[in-house]
Amino acid sequence: MIRERLTAQLLAGTPARSATEVAARLLAVQAQDPRGARLAVRARSAGVTAADVDRALTVDRSLVVSWLNRGTLHLVRREDYGWLHALLTPPLRAGSARRLAQTGVAPAAADRAVAVIERSLSEDGPLTRLQLRERIARDGVPVAGQALVHLLFLASLRGVAVRGPMAGREQAYALTRAWLGAPAPVERDRALAELARRYLAGHGPSSDRDLARWAGLPLRDAHRGLSAIAGELRERPDGLTDLARRPAAAALPRPRLLGAFEPVLLGWRSREAILDGHDAAIVTGGLFRPFALVRGRAVASWRIAGGAVELQPFAQLSQGDVTELLADGDRVMRFLALGRGGGAASIAPPGRDSSAGRAHD
Repeated sequence: MIRERLTAQLLAGTPARSATEVAARLLAVQAQDPRGARLAVRARSAGVTAADVDRALTVDRSLVVSWLNRGTLHLVRREDYGWLHALLTPPLRAGSARRLAQTGVAPAAADRAVAVIERSLSEDGPLTRLQLRERIARDGVPVAGQALVHLLFLASLRGVAVRGPMAGREQAYALTRAWLGAPAPVERDRALAELARRYLAGHGPSSDRDLARWAGLPLRDAHRGLSAIAGELRERPDGLTDLARRPAAAALPRPRLLGAFEPVLLGWRSREAILDGHDAAIVTGGLFRPFALVRGRAVASWRIAGGAVELQPFAQLSQGDVTELLADGDRVMRFLALGRGGGAASIAPPGRDSSAGRAHD
């Protein structure tokens, strides 16, 4: 099963040739950590750099980031944004109102803030988070603490704003209709069928519960989507479901480094197949640290320290594995355009917890 899922995820077999091709296969790439999203693209593609991802967001407008699956930021293709937004955001609205109330923002004030965001982006957008904060505050709406992010979240749920172009190292907000065009009508049953089909393309073999959890939808919706494409599916002896026309699984990939909030850990209810009992080394309090993958298993955490990648193994590594991972560390630095003047990739001394740093250090 691991080889099949890694192949579906583009971590094994023929790599993608662009960031949009990666997003097309995975449908939605976890993106609350910007560097992690770019490293997810790197691990699944060839000849692509972080600058190419930024170009797709800023110039081509072929990719956008928005709160979608489970109310979490995801990187998606522009042509997938509309139907995913229509399908996945309605269940998030009650929680949004509750969190705004907890931050001291009354419903009328929240409506005013969304109106400010829409007007500002229409007249002067795209704008950064700080620029929007100043405009919302001038209208008398609370923005302290978590209030601002929940107001931006509300504007996203209402289809007003989307994270579009890069403004330096920050992703600015754009008016959705101006950045992506007018939304097309979405027929819910067709959208559920497409969700099931595309989810399996990048995550099969899986179960209905895996799909429901990944999308943040009720199990009945997962059943409905899978039932709509029943003729395209095959049921496996292990009880999982997959696309009937799935190409053969590729060989396990060579050792490589994966980023924070890596999609291969977030696409199913269980992460055991990859983490193999090492959850505590990678997942803490909702934070998913970067890790090294060797023969389909997590074997080390890593970070960028002193201008180079530093590994912290928690499983036995051969010298060949170490050599390949350190070489991949150099490729990570080049991908991120951080390699100039940096040191060589290294292994942290025993007992030093390099995984304690933030995932995007």
